[in-house]
Amino acid sequence: MSDTDPTRRALLLLDLLQSRPVWSGPELAERLGVTTRSVRRDIDRLRSLGYPVQAAPGAGGGYQLGAGKALPPLLLDDQEAVAVAVSLRLAAGGTVAGASEAALRTLTKLDQVMPPRLRSEVRAVQDTTDTLAGGVEVIDGEALLTLARATRDHVRVRFGYVARGGEETERYVEPVRLVATGRRWYLMAWDVDREDWRTFRLDRMSEVAPGTWRFTPREHPDPVAFVQRSVSSAPYRFTAVVRIHAPGDEVRDRVSPAAAEVVDETGTTCVMTTGADSLRYLALELFWFREEIEVLEPPELREELVTVAGQLLRAAGRDA
Repeated sequence: MSDTDPTRRALLLLDLLQSRPVWSGPELAERLGVTTRSVRRDIDRLRSLGYPVQAAPGAGGGYQLGAGKALPPLLLDDQEAVAVAVSLRLAAGGTVAGASEAALRTLTKLDQVMPPRLRSEVRAVQDTTDTLAGGVEVIDGEALLTLARATRDHVRVRFGYVARGGEETERYVEPVRLVATGRRWYLMAWDVDREDWRTFRLDRMSEVAPGTWRFTPREHPDPVAFVQRSVSSAPYRFTAVVRIHAPGDEVRDRVSPAAAEVVDETGTTCVMTTGADSLRYLALELFWFREEIEVLEPPELREELVTVAGQLLRAAGRDA
């Protein structure tokens, strides 16, 4: 059916271009109920608004929405608009310096143009939702972008770094991947001076600067698994390995990936690796599980469990 309103037709055309990589002129004309000449005029109207619509001639050609130098207005349906607004609200309390202010500015602009019914839905989510703060380390946004570009372009990076014990060092690395846990950002990289793979917390970095040396990527471990192992056990004095008589998916649903690594063993058991600076903390952490648990290592953790169990029995008025 033909739409005689040029503005509405241009918006419908934009929606079609966003839904599929390439459209031929006759296909668009049929969808819009107009002639191919009208399609060309509507394409020109979109281009005047800043949308980079590309056209390729020939049998295999057609119209395609490309990437431009500037950001034109976005066309969002109801669900997309609500999802963007809610995501911006969450980003306003995020971990990247400067991103919170940018998210609030964008949210304000979006709120001004949203229909009242959608604005009401977004505010319903905001008014009925609270965010638990605490434990979030804010990182420098420019440092994040520098590391992302260096990772993409395979360029070595130099930065100051404060180790877990407070020691200040200078590191020179070949970045492989950025990994975010929700609370913190990490970089997995090859440490050139130490000739080994390392994990670095972005909030402990300073003066992040790309070098001029481009490197050839080397074979490396899976970044997500490597970072998970590093943050869940390596920095701690004690590392515990336990077998839990429960499917791995069930255990992963209950533990943070930043606190433990869970590997499937059988359909009914899994092996969890976690770490802490105290055997007592590890012992109490295991008491959260209702399933049967076997301590594989270290032996000292078994002794600590006996001590804790005795204390709990005495507290309950039972003989140990």
